[in-house]
Amino acid sequence: MRKLSTTLSYILFWLFTLSYGKVTAQNAAPKTAPADTNFNLKNGDRVVFLGNSLFENDMPYGYLEFVLTTRWPNQNVTFRNIGWTGDTVWGEARSYISSPSAYDLLIEQLTKAQPTVVFISYGAIEAQEEEEGVARFKQGLNKLLDKIEQLGAKAILLSPIPMMTTETPTQVAPRNAMLELYATTIAKTAAERSQRYIDIYQPMLALNKQVKISDNGVHLNETGYYYLATTLEKGLGLTPRQDSAIINISKNAGESTAPVKIINAGKDKGQVTFTLEPEYLPLPLPQIAEGTADKAQLIKIPGLKKGIYTLTANDDQVITASAAQWKEGVAIRHGASFNQAAQLRDLIFKKNQLFFQQYRPQNRTYILGFRSHEQGRHVKGLEDLNIIIAWLEGQIALTRHPKPMVYQLTLVK
Repeated sequence: MRKLSTTLSYILFWLFTLSYGKVTAQNAAPKTAPADTNFNLKNGDRVVFLGNSLFENDMPYGYLEFVLTTRWPNQNVTFRNIGWTGDTVWGEARSYISSPSAYDLLIEQLTKAQPTVVFISYGAIEAQEEEEGVARFKQGLNKLLDKIEQLGAKAILLSPIPMMTTETPTQVAPRNAMLELYATTIAKTAAERSQRYIDIYQPMLALNKQVKISDNGVHLNETGYYYLATTLEKGLGLTPRQDSAIINISKNAGESTAPVKIINAGKDKGQVTFTLEPEYLPLPLPQIAEGTADKAQLIKIPGLKKGIYTLTANDDQVITASAAQWKEGVAIRHGASFNQAAQLRDLIFKKNQLFFQQYRPQNRTYILGFRSHEQGRHVKGLEDLNIIIAWLEGQIALTRHPKPMVYQLTLVK
C-alpha cells in the first residue's frame, strides 16, 4: 500500500510539473514594450498612480514620485497616488456600505484626480482567480483604459511583481505562474491598444536573488521601492541617473568631464577645487543600503600623488579615501545634494500623507456616507486640505532643482 502511495505521489508530481511548465512557457511575461521611445512630462501634467498595494505601499518612501519629479525639475508636474491595497480593475477593495458602488468610487477618484498620465498596476489580486479569471480581468482592464482615454490621459501599464518568499516553495511556483499569465495579458492588452507596458516582474525576480527587496515575500520593502524606481526609469527609456565624473590632474592643467568644472588644481597636486553641476538630484539610498552602492555616483581623480585625501562639499566633509581609491573611483553617497534630496523626499511624503487623509478619511461614513447628517460639516475641512497640499507642492517645486556644489579635495596625510 505504501509503495502504491509513493508511486501515485510521483505521478501527481510529474503531472503538476508538466502543467506548470506549460503555463510558464506559454505565458512568460513579455519584456518591456514601450508605445513610444520619447517619454517625457510637460508643464501642467498630473501623474496618477492607480492600482493596488504596489502603489499604496510606496507612500512612506516616495521613490516613484521622486524619480519622476526630479527628471523634469523645470516642469510643473504634480502627482496623486490613489493606490488601494487589495484593489482590482473593478475597484472591489474600495467598497463602502453606502453609495457609490466600489467601481463608481474608483472612477470618481480617478476623475477627480484630473490625470494626464496614469500609471496602472493591477493583476496581482486578480491572479488568485487563475486561468478562469483572465477574461474578466481583461474586460475590466479595457473598460478602465477606455475611461482613461475619455479623460484625455495617457496610460502606462505595469506588470505585477513576483512572489518572492523561499519559505513555501511549493506555493511560489504556481503563484508566480499565474502572475506571469496575468502579466502577459496586460502586455498583450497594451500592445493591442498601442500603449506603453513596463515589465517589472522579471527585474524584481532577478533582484530578489541579489538583494533583500521584500520582508514578507509579497510586498516590497524600502530597498525594493528604491530598485523599482530605477526599473521604472529604465522602462520609460530614461538615461541612467548617475554617471561617473572624472577629473584628471596628471598634468598641471587639470581636465574634467561633465558635469564637473575645475576651479583650481594645485601644482603640487595636494588640493583640487571643482564644481559639480548635476542634471538631477541623487536618488536617496534606503536606510539599509546594502547592495545599492552601484547606484551611487562615482568621482574618479587619477593623477594624485600618494596620500589620504578628504573631500568636502560647501565646507562639509563628505568622504575620505586614498589616492589609489580616488583613481579607481569613490562612490559619493553623502553631502549637500543628498541632504536636499532627503528634504524633497520628506516633502513628497507629507504631501501624499495629507492627500491620503483627504481622499480616504478614516471617518468617511460620518463625513461623506449615510451618517453624514452627523458630521457632514467636516467636508469643508477636507476641502481646505487642498490649500496645504498646494503649498507643499510649491515647496516641492522649489526643492527639486539640483544646486551646483563646490567640492574641495585636500591632502590630509
